[in-house]
Amino acid sequence: MLTDLLQVRAAPQPEAYWRSLRYFNLSRLTLAGTFAVAYTLFGVINTFGADNPSLFYATSIAYVFFAALMIVPIDIRWPRFNLLLSAQVSADIFFIVLLMHASGGIQSGLGLLLLGPLVATGMVSHGRLAMFHAAMASIALLLEQTYQVLVLAGNTKDYLQTSLTSMGFFAIAGLAFVLTRRLAVTENLARKQSIDLANLAQVNQLVIQDMQDGVLVVDEQGRVRQRNAEAEKLLGTPAAVWDKLRLNDYFPALSGCLQRWRADPHNDHFELVAPATGKQVQARFTLIGGDEVLGAVIFLEDLSLMQAQAQQHKLAALGRLTANIAHEIRNPLSSIGHATQLLQEEPGQDATHVRLLQIVRDNTHRLDRMVQDVLQINRRDRAMPETLRLGMTLRQFVERFCQTEKIPAKVVVLDVAEDMTVRFDRHHLDQVLWNLCRNAWRYCRQQEGSIRLRAAFASPGNVVQLDVADDGPGVAKALRTQLFEPFFTTDSTGTGLGLYIARELCEANGATLDYIAAPQGGQFRISSEKEMC
Repeated sequence: MLTDLLQVRAAPQPEAYWRSLRYFNLSRLTLAGTFAVAYTLFGVINTFGADNPSLFYATSIAYVFFAALMIVPIDIRWPRFNLLLSAQVSADIFFIVLLMHASGGIQSGLGLLLLGPLVATGMVSHGRLAMFHAAMASIALLLEQTYQVLVLAGNTKDYLQTSLTSMGFFAIAGLAFVLTRRLAVTENLARKQSIDLANLAQVNQLVIQDMQDGVLVVDEQGRVRQRNAEAEKLLGTPAAVWDKLRLNDYFPALSGCLQRWRADPHNDHFELVAPATGKQVQARFTLIGGDEVLGAVIFLEDLSLMQAQAQQHKLAALGRLTANIAHEIRNPLSSIGHATQLLQEEPGQDATHVRLLQIVRDNTHRLDRMVQDVLQINRRDRAMPETLRLGMTLRQFVERFCQTEKIPAKVVVLDVAEDMTVRFDRHHLDQVLWNLCRNAWRYCRQQEGSIRLRAAFASPGNVVQLDVADDGPGVAKALRTQLFEPFFTTDSTGTGLGLYIARELCEANGATLDYIAAPQGGQFRISSEKEMC
């Protein structure tokens, strides 16, 4: 039975139990030391040790040595917890009953000192073990009282006090066990809830960080409790600032919108400009906290991004429409071109018919090129940027361009650093450069060095600028504003879509295409709006 009780908690005990056992032993050492020192200095005090002073003193000294000896097994965690606890409580019962006997029995009041070890047992052990030690203490008191009556002619009326004290042992041990278990259940529940709350907070933070819109969670005082990276990017506020200031300190306009929304919850959309970044954002508010206004969630949307997305949808729809129209035009156009070719092959035609047929054929080719250009506009949404080594890419382009267009290699001069890289769709960059270089060849002096390709980093910053320049007459100032408009051309054989398509392809890759006024000749510049490395 005792072995079963001691093995109830064979599993390793929490560190808190061993710490409690150390504190109990410290109180034991203090109690025993107090008795020993008090008797050494003052002798018998009241009833303490009155019946048998030598036994009282010897027991106090032995109790001190026992408490000091227990420090070692507690520190080394040996033997196992329940066995060590039972040994210590049993020793407490033994020593305290001896002290009580040396002081005159139950009337000395020292029996109440057994409540401490029993409470300790109830707090850190199984309920059956606590009841076992309460029974052991009760039996020890009854045996001591019986000895007082039979041997020392004690008063039999003291059995009542002994019985009441024994009943108190059971009550206190049981109560300590029940309260401790309830406290343990409460602590365990609180720990699980804290873990759940921490997990929930982490999930919320992950969800917030994954959102494309900026998100701010503010309390009733306007302090930002949570935010995501997109909000920091839109507002341009350093991370260290968020935890120190209120919303009104670094974004008064947004704080004002929050106050207006709290006054009128139906008005929950506001447009404003972030002071640090200059970006136009739309703020939307949502209440958190139920009926009590505890805080709000602020969603920040980049209006420029929204407009760009809307423009993308419009361009995609327009691209599909133009592609369908182009395909519908291509079929009859092909028939016209084929019929014109057959008419030209008939013998015996006069010069007027030949000239008219040639006009039809030239315009058929022009319309066919226009259809091809329109179809290329639809490909701007298929950009697949990759990291290109600009030096090698431009050398390969110049070689292919000169061979295909039958241009002397020395006409095109290349000036680019070997280690410069850029993110761009390879086919889009090739198409843009081909269009610009073909125009440059058409209008330049067509001599050595007439076309120049130069790449460099903008200063300051890390933005790549790629210039395509020629030594021709350049573009008249009056025409520069119309250069990139669709169907604008000064060449009767052109479609007017080349530069427009080139700019669209650049924008699809996060870059821009502009005409740069130069002292001599024409110059177009491809520059990136993003950082390129």
